[in-house]
Amino acid sequence: LDRNVEEVSGYICGKRVLVSGAGGSIGSEMCRQISRLAPSELIMLDRDESALHAVEMSIHGRSLLDTEETVLADIRDADTLTDIFMTRRPDVVFHAAALKHLTLLERFPDEAFKTNVIGTWNVLQACEKAEVSVVVNVSSDKAANPTSVLGYSKRVAERLTAEVGLRPSPNRYLSVR
Repeated sequence: LDRNVEEVSGYICGKRVLVSGAGGSIGSEMCRQISRLAPSELIMLDRDESALHAVEMSIHGRSLLDTEETVLADIRDADTLTDIFMTRRPDVVFHAAALKHLTLLERFPDEAFKTNVIGTWNVLQACEKAEVSVVVNVSSDKAANPTSVLGYSKRVAERLTAEVGLRPSPNRYLSVR
């Protein structure tokens, strides 16, 4: 474990790091951990202002949502994402934004597609345009042998990430479960 922290720290220390879905359960924990690894800048992106408030509060003990650290945006909006990525130029992106509640997504499969597939594609395209060095797509164990809308949507997101990663570029694209 220490070796993994050391390796991850090398990717983060002194770098501009963006976390999509920063207010979610996984994204917020990632932000708390990343903030301890001395990034030059931590950019917390989410579409939920209350969630951004909560994660900023958990990191700093205060939250006025008045710094460049928090970015209110939806990964479904490709143009806005591209503008943010081109302006902020993150070095590393952890893409944790996703819909993940199994039973709800079974009832609303279009929403899973719009966020988990199209939203991921939008993030990947913005990363390519901004020449992000390292892109980590946070997936789900449900993508391994998908049997649900959640699993299938996250599996497609993994495949999209892998496809972009195969393009000629010095940048790294990977998915983790």
